[in-house]
Parts: sequence; C-alpha cells; structure tokens
Amino acid sequence: MGCKHGSDAVLDNCVFLGEENKNSLYKDGDIVIGGLFPLHYSPVFSLPTYKEKPTPNMYNFSSRALRWMQTMTFAINEINDRSDLLPNLELGFHIHDSCDDIPVSLKASLLDKTVKNNGSNLGCDAVHRTVSSVIIGDAGSGVSMALLRSLGSFHIPLVSYFASCSCLSNQREFPTFMRTMPSDTFQIKALARLVSYFGWTWVGVIGVESDYARFAIQLFLQESVHYGVCAAYTHFYPLVLSQHALDDLLDVIQMASSKVIINFSGESEMQSILREIQSRNITNLQWIASEAWATAKSLWEKFGDLLMGTLGFAIRRAATIPGLKQHLTSLTPSSIHKSAFLAEFWEETFNCRLNGSVNSHSHDTDSYFDRLPCKGTEDLNDVYSPYSDVTQLRVSYNVYKAVYLVAYALQDLSNCKVGMGPFLNGTCADTKNFKPWQVSQILIHYMKHANFSALGEKVNFYQNGDPIAYYDLMNWQMAPDGSLNLVKVGFYDASLPAGHSLVINDSLIQCNQTPYQAIRSVCSDSCPPGTRIARRKGEPICCYDCVPCTEGEVSNMTDSLECSRCSADTWSNKAKNLCIPRSTEYLSYHEFMGILLCIASVLGACISLFIIIIFISYKDTPLVRANNMELSFLLLVFLAICFLVGLLFIGEPSDWVCRIKYPAFGISFALCISCLLAKTAVVLMAFRSRLPRSNAMKWFGSNQQRASVLLGTAVQVIICFIWLLTSPPHAKNNTDYHGATIIKECVTGSEVGFWCVLGYIGILACVCFLMAFLARKLPDNFNEAKFITFSMLIFFAVWITFIPVYVSTAGKYTVAVHIFAILASAFALLFCIFVPKCYIILLKPEKNCKKKIMQR
Repeated sequence: MGCKHGSDAVLDNCVFLGEENKNSLYKDGDIVIGGLFPLHYSPVFSLPTYKEKPTPNMYNFSSRALRWMQTMTFAINEINDRSDLLPNLELGFHIHDSCDDIPVSLKASLLDKTVKNNGSNLGCDAVHRTVSSVIIGDAGSGVSMALLRSLGSFHIPLVSYFASCSCLSNQREFPTFMRTMPSDTFQIKALARLVSYFGWTWVGVIGVESDYARFAIQLFLQESVHYGVCAAYTHFYPLVLSQHALDDLLDVIQMASSKVIINFSGESEMQSILREIQSRNITNLQWIASEAWATAKSLWEKFGDLLMGTLGFAIRRAATIPGLKQHLTSLTPSSIHKSAFLAEFWEETFNCRLNGSVNSHSHDTDSYFDRLPCKGTEDLNDVYSPYSDVTQLRVSYNVYKAVYLVAYALQDLSNCKVGMGPFLNGTCADTKNFKPWQVSQILIHYMKHANFSALGEKVNFYQNGDPIAYYDLMNWQMAPDGSLNLVKVGFYDASLPAGHSLVINDSLIQCNQTPYQAIRSVCSDSCPPGTRIARRKGEPICCYDCVPCTEGEVSNMTDSLECSRCSADTWSNKAKNLCIPRSTEYLSYHEFMGILLCIASVLGACISLFIIIIFISYKDTPLVRANNMELSFLLLVFLAICFLVGLLFIGEPSDWVCRIKYPAFGISFALCISCLLAKTAVVLMAFRSRLPRSNAMKWFGSNQQRASVLLGTAVQVIICFIWLLTSPPHAKNNTDYHGATIIKECVTGSEVGFWCVLGYIGILACVCFLMAFLARKLPDNFNEAKFITFSMLIFFAVWITFIPVYVSTAGKYTVAVHIFAILASAFALLFCIFVPKCYIILLKPEKNCKKKIMQR
C-alpha cells in the first residue's frame, strides 16, 4: 500500500500498489540496486488473461541462478567494504525472483523496493514503496525487452548479465539498456565461422519461439551465406513443448540429411528435446550449443551419451573471484531462514524439510511432506551443487562486472565537478537524491563511458552499451569418472582482425574419447578438381551438382565455381585439373604411314626413270618411235616430278613449303595431262592424215605439240601465280579439330585458288578423256587412245573420291589422302600407258617390228 499526505481520511490516503512479495532479498543503502534472477523456471506456460493477478507457476529451482544472485550480493558487500570505491556511498540491493516469466518480472521490477515509513501515523501498514535507481537483470532477452518497454517512462537503467539478443542493441528503442553479455551479433559470427571451419555446409537450425532465438536465427542465416553454409531447415518450437510439438521437431530432424544442429534455447527446453531424442534412439548428431546452454552441466547427468563432442561458445570465464567460494558456502541452517530462496535451496539440496517451511514450488506437495526434517548438521562442503561450483564462473562473472559497472559509474558521477558536469550549465547530480531523469541522462552517460578493470580484465563498452565480445569455445568431454569435462578448445575474440578472430586447437577436441573427427554434414559433396559447381534451380546454394570441365578447361581447386580456359599452347589433361602442353601432329617421315607414302613416292619416281631408261635404250625400235617418243619422254619426266611432289606434303609444314607444294602439284599434273592431251591429238591427227587428200599432220607437228603442252601448262601457271599473290597457302597450328593436339598443317589461304587449280586439272582431264574416247577404236595395232581412256577413268575415280574424303578429314589424314590421290593418279597414268609398251619391248620383242606396227 502507498499513502498520500493530507487532511483527508486515512483510507482515502491509501492507494493499493500490490501485495508485498516476501520472496526477495533486501538490503538498505544510499543507492539501492535492483536485481532480477530466474530462480524458478518451468515448461508450463500460460498467457495472462488479466482477470487475475499473475502468479509464479514455476516449480523447478535453479541452483545456478541462486549463485548468480549471491554473486550480486557478494559484489555489493565487497564494494561497500572498499575505501577506494564509493567511500561516501552505501550500496543496497533488492533482489526478486523473475521466474523467467514476463508478468512476474514486471511486477517485481515495479515493486522492487520497500522502505518502512517510521514515525508515520498513516494507515496502510505505514509502508511506502519506491523503485530502485538501476536494475541488474534479467537473464532472458524477451523478459528484458518487456521490462525496458514498461520501465521506459521511469527512465530506469537495466544492466543485463545474460540477455544477448542483438535487438537490444537498438539504442533508439532501448536507450537505458546496457549489458555485460556480448550481443548475439558476435556469437552468430563466431558460430558461422565455426561451422565453416569444420566444413559443415548443411546444418539444421532450431530455436524456441522467442525474440532471442528469432533474431539469432535471422542473423545466422544472413551471416552463414558469407561462408557458403546453408540451413537444411529452420524450426521454431513453442515454449510449451507438448508431445505434438516435440513430434514435429523430431520428425524434421530425422527426415533431414543434416547431422549438425544449432539450437538457440535454454537448458529447460533442451532437456525435453533430448528426452525425446533418447526415446527415439536417434544418434550421431553433432550439437552446436548457443551460449544459453553451452555450459549447462545439468544436461550431462541424463543425456551425456547424446551430448559427447558438443561444441558451443560460452561467455568469458573468470579464473576465480576471490572470496566468492567462501561467501557461497557460508550458509548454515541458522542463516538460511532469512530468505525463502535460501531455505528452498537448502531443502532441495539435502532433500529434507525445514521446520515451519512449506516449499510451494515443489513438484509434489505430498512428497514434500514425506521428507525427513533437516538435522541442522548439513554442510554444503559435503555435497556437489551447481550453486557452490565456481569452476565455470561465466554468468556469475557477468553479474560481478555488472555490479562494478554501476559502482564505477556512480564513482565517476560522485567525482563530478561543478561547471564540468554533463548537466545543463555543467551542473552535477546529487548522488543521494536521484531523480528519474537524472538516472536516465547522467548515470547511463557515465555507465556507457565506463572503463575499469575487473579481476585484471579491462572492461569497456561500445556506444550502444554492448561490451567487447569474447567467447570461449567449449567441447563437452567425458571425464574418467563419467562426469562432464568442459574443455576450452579455442576462443573467439571480436577485437582481433576478421580473419584471425576464431582460434581453434584441433588437438584438444575429442569425441567419444578419441581425437575429434568432424562428421560430414553437407547437402552435396565437394566438387573435386576437374569439375565445377552447377547450382540446382530452386534449392539452396549448398545443394549443387558437380559438372566436369569441358575439353580445354580446368579447375585446380575444390568447389570451383567455374572452369578456366587453358592457354593457346596447352590443353587440359584427362582429369581436367591441369593444363599440359598440347601434342603436335603432322605427317612425319618417322611414322609408318609417312614412311609408306614416302616409299611409294620414291618408287613411282624410280619406275618412271626406269621406263625412261628403257625407252632410251630402245629408242630406235618401231614401238618407241611410233608412240611419239618426245611426248613420251616428257610425260615420264613429269610423272616422276608428280611422284616427288608427294614428298613435299610429308614432314613439318612451313610457310615456304606450303607455298611450293600446292603450285608444284597443280603445275606438274597440268604438264602430265597436257602431254596426254597432245598424245591423244596426235593419234587423231595421224588417223586423219591417212585419209585421201588429208594433210592434217602438217598442222600438228613437233613444234605444235610442244606449244600445246606449254600453252596447257601456262594457264595453270597463271592461276597459281595469282593465287600466290592474293592469298597464298601458309602453315597454321590448328586446334579446332582436336583440342589436345596442335595439328600443324598447310591451309590453302584462298579456297578459290585451290579449287581453281583442281578445276583446271579436271577440265584438261575431261578434254583428254573425250578425245581419247573418240580415238579408242581406231584400227591401229598399237593405238594408245584406249590406254589413255582407261587411265583417265581411273584418274577421275581417284579425284572424284578424293574431294569428299579431303573435306571430311583433318590433320595428317588429310595430307595422307592428298598424297594418296597424287600417287594413285600418277601410277594409273604410268601403268596404263607405259606398262603395255614395256611388256612388248622387254617380253615380246618379236612384236616390236615394223611389220607388226603397220598391221591394222
């Protein structure tokens, strides 16, 4: 009740401010610091109906939270005992149980100080209530947000020791908030770096339906993209973990391929989840703990086999807080009656019942009364309790720093000199008579600019009230006696450069008592060198296919996003992970096909020369004389040249060889066919000269024959000359046909020039064939026309076949086809025209006489 001063009736002077909560710790002082700690928690959750006052329905007692509360009282007593810090101020405290529940926390924060109004004759039990100057709490981010919104109009600073939601860093929305707990922004950066470090690109992310988990998961999904990490699923489960909610969560976990799970929740929710996992016998899960349960030893007692190897970031640990252990264990049966909190802790720890006490938070009231009375000889040193365990002072250390933050801010405020203060006109505040607006503007100002040492650690803050982030990376390992051994295997320091902020000692990490082997948790296996990543449409970036690099491209790294092209003189190897020098290809004298064609060319030239020798030896015989000896000699010489031209096509091409061989080929064949054309014309003219009154031979004598050969060849020479002047043939390294091989070849330069050369040879051959065909049945005993006709048919067959084969082949095989066509057509001319003559000369000399020649 609160009382109004005046002359009205006593009852009219009273205003009901709510019932006094006797479950609190209070100590008076010049400055009273409020405290909120979740001493009770429960999975039972209900929304307020506002039809009845909120009550703490919690039934689980947290010895760990009691240690946090006792750390606050210890720090305040320690400061009061110091002469160098706030020597003229006495700090007090008023600590409530927030029950980790928003309605209960709000009620406790608004009624957090009770002062007896001594000497007053007013009614209402003469009680006057005011609020504390600053509140240390709460542990939960959601509760802290609700408190800040409710206390905003009172301008009461709130210093949290465990609320980590990044949303609380918004100074526009929460201008009076500070904390000694790092923001989740840094924890999320550390978690993203951690999963990336172990190559986990496919992780499950779950969290309780709260502001803490929602903001944390949202930040993780944004940060993980930078490291190529994807969420296999994100699942929020309610505060009320019913069987249906647990089934939904476990179904998601079992159906997903991810074996790594990041859980943003408290230890109470984690207990329910692990209990269901244990009942379903789900194993081989790698848990990543948020800082909310990274050091929750209570989970190990029942679920140690499921949590071995768990990794999590815990807030900075204090090596020791001198005197805290003695303060915690100084409780005696006679002193615990001062507080319902301590009494309940005593009963829970020793499983006994204090005289005159009823534990309203017990699970089962009947079982509570079945307990034996406490003997009075119980000693905390004889039992283990998280309350007295000071080996992992993390949240307790944050509470300790929060108290000292307020103390040093008050110290700076007390040292304020008139004219230099932050007030208007440089005035200072009266530390013993704070006004709410002074608290907001002055105390918060000094707190945000605080810079002090706590147990040897420098403590300072960003402008938004967040401390410099530092986390210990903890690994859950089994001690020889089966208990939990929290081993620090690394750390994350946000003050270090970005690439060096996370440090991990792999040799210290263990799983199942063996050196740690990180499990694989990926949507798609890494793409090895020689392949590239191909994203799957509509799926996360961590889900992809590995596509082999195409010919001529390589990737020499794992998970390459693209393949790189090899240089012009290199090509990809079979594994597509290295560019190697390309092999060169051309028709060489040293390979079997080149040797065979070379032998054929030389053999053809030798046969031609051999026939020349035979013709010279038998030049006076009728057969040689009757077949135009001069043209026959010219034809044999030109055929020998044709055979030798084939040698120009063998060997490594060069520009000068290319410029020689094509014109040589065209001119040599033009000479041969021109000679054949002249020989055919001689046969026709000779037949017509035997007709009465015919003098045809006088118009086609030896000079005319030579002129016809020269004229027929001159046209080809002109074509070749124009070709060489306009776009001559040249050597080229061809990589288009087979990328791994550089084909050294001669290109024609001008395709028109090349086909004009072939076309002119074809025209000569057609004219020669027509004339020979007309003269094939002339009644001469040794008529050459039929042999020329047959040779031309073979010539046409060879070159008509040559054209499609030439176009469809590449490299040395094109050259081989060209040489084969040259040799085949040259051998056809040589054998069809001269072999029958040589047969008569050498084997049938009796037919080589004038009588036989003159017969028709």
